[in-house]
Amino acid sequence: MLEIAHPAILTHPGRHCDAGRVHGYRAVTSGYPRRVTTAYPHLLDPLDLGFTTLRNRVVMGSMHTGLEDRARDLDRLATYYAERARGGVGLIVTGGFAPNVAGSLYPGGSVLVTERQARRHRVVTNAVHREGGKIALQILHAGRYAYHPLAVSASALKAPIARFTPRALTARGIESTIAAYARCARLAREAGYDGVEIMGSEGYLLNQFLAPRTNHRTDAWGGSPVNRRRLPVEVVRAVREAAGPDFVVVYRLSVLDLVPDGQSWDEVVALAREVEAAGATILSTGIGWHEARVPTIVTSVPRGAFTRVTARLRPEVSIPVVTSNRISMPDLAEQVVADGSADLVSMARPFLADPEWVAKAASGRADEINTCIACNQACLDHTFAKKTATCLVNPRAVRETTLVLAPSRRSKHVAVVGAGPAGLAAAVALSERGHRVELFEARSELGGQFAIALRIPGKEEFAETIRYHRRRLELAGVTVHLGRRAEVGDLTGFDEVVVATGVEPRVPDVPGIDHPTVVTYAAAVRGEVPLGRRVAVMGAGGIGVDVSEFLTHVESPLTVEQWMAEWGVGEPDASRGGLVEATPEPSPREVHLLQRKATPIGRGLGKTTGWVHRAALKAKGVHHHVGVNYERIDDEGLHITHGEDRTDPRVLAVDTIVVCTGQESVNTLGPALAEAGVKVHVVGGADVAAELDAKRAIRQATELAVTI
Repeated sequence: MLEIAHPAILTHPGRHCDAGRVHGYRAVTSGYPRRVTTAYPHLLDPLDLGFTTLRNRVVMGSMHTGLEDRARDLDRLATYYAERARGGVGLIVTGGFAPNVAGSLYPGGSVLVTERQARRHRVVTNAVHREGGKIALQILHAGRYAYHPLAVSASALKAPIARFTPRALTARGIESTIAAYARCARLAREAGYDGVEIMGSEGYLLNQFLAPRTNHRTDAWGGSPVNRRRLPVEVVRAVREAAGPDFVVVYRLSVLDLVPDGQSWDEVVALAREVEAAGATILSTGIGWHEARVPTIVTSVPRGAFTRVTARLRPEVSIPVVTSNRISMPDLAEQVVADGSADLVSMARPFLADPEWVAKAASGRADEINTCIACNQACLDHTFAKKTATCLVNPRAVRETTLVLAPSRRSKHVAVVGAGPAGLAAAVALSERGHRVELFEARSELGGQFAIALRIPGKEEFAETIRYHRRRLELAGVTVHLGRRAEVGDLTGFDEVVVATGVEPRVPDVPGIDHPTVVTYAAAVRGEVPLGRRVAVMGAGGIGVDVSEFLTHVESPLTVEQWMAEWGVGEPDASRGGLVEATPEPSPREVHLLQRKATPIGRGLGKTTGWVHRAALKAKGVHHHVGVNYERIDDEGLHITHGEDRTDPRVLAVDTIVVCTGQESVNTLGPALAEAGVKVHVVGGADVAAELDAKRAIRQATELAVTI
């Protein structure tokens, strides 16, 4: 890394300039040396806000972990945030805290309404400040997204994703809500926070007042764009007055609602200007409501897909603007700051995956970043299930006080057999604890099931996990044996052996299953066999859905433009909410997806991602068959019937049949080693052949490493 002193590049607040595309605030440094690296000079440049300086342009965006909801968990929350502050984040934004009980997400959900609660938060803010970081508390009023009968909104309109119909706020109730925001900001300052973020995006209360979709009022708080904007503007003004001039006020602005009857682009711009005038320090751009039928953060969304919207807003205001959504690595983050698309970059889940993200980027170690793969399985899916969030690729996230990779008291010689997710996690964690590790893999590549998954359209990010572990193995000096199937005789000299040999596809007992048209999902995805134009997919779990997406795409990955056409996302001024007619590329194959269960296909998929897969398959015209019996396979095709009575017999005249009917553990080695007297541990799919549960596999392997 190259560090140089650098003179001030702008000293006149409120004036636009070309140097670094900085405008409306001072980019001179105070308190932090300007740090320029050959790779990320713009991203790591400090940002002087006048009354305080952020040490770089990286924001850890709000992510509800579940620790916010109970006072007893604030110590754990402090440790979690402190580790990210230590890793170099410029500004941390907490999970959402409601300004009153009606605004909480669910009964007992996080609120900040009393002096006593504010004092308790000192443990969080002090921990962050000790590490040189800054932290803002997010004020989030759920509005009609609240999961309780006290829900309120602009109008009494039930959200499609909510259980309760909200009560329309009275004019007096609105004034009380504004006062609650102001009180929450004052309490946040007393708690030691450096600022607050006012959540006005993602379809929460303030967003509900802004959109004709949810604001049917005809009083002073609705009926016209000016009146619909009144509540968020008054909230910002009240927060600024309550918190004082030397306090960061971030407004999270929905720049693209992605719902019918959302805000128009002119209304978004007008709101941004009025929020700035009311006292906001920073605008953070949000994309899409939670009820939108367009994915915004899942792994199939191209990286940086929405930075162009932030770039369009930025010239309209004179305060710093933050971009977000599907930015996970420093090269892209640097690009969007350098080219003027944004002043700061917000990332939430990437800091679950790697708390040292900034420090690694700053020291030229971007190849050591444990990249977020945007799977949602352990973070958002946990949150919606009211479980504590963590991370699939980093099971230590939000468990920093309980899952500690401390140095081992005695270094052991440990063999790990299998280089899939579980084996890679075990090998890395064991080596980091000081053990001498050798990794054996029968195939010629690392990754196991991840090496298959990364070939699925929209799952290319899985390659990053393999890259991360490959680099960690190199740095730790782990001896890797590729293309070598370990036998008992190879392993008897080790102190302990971890068996992570994974799974193999389960082949169902169907007459004709050995027909030449039948292939396993692994062979199909790896390209080991040619696939016909008419394909039947046997099994509609996660693997069957992935294979169907693989079969229906012409090319992968999609460009941003192709992806937007697939999902009907237009320019911000294309329509209210930015929606246009979707024009998905036709599938190159006729695909039939079949399952034995009579329930709808995809019901068992993740809560926050399953709907995306179902919508994608529908757009591609995939034929769904449920409640089927596989009768036989022959030259005519796949013969099926339906139900217990085996009615409605038919033949699917297909060229290829892909078997996705589950997995079986591969674990002949474990029992053989135990019989030979070797201390053996079995993890991952070799232990439990679930639906390719990488979350459980990586967590289990990491937890095992702590005990050896």
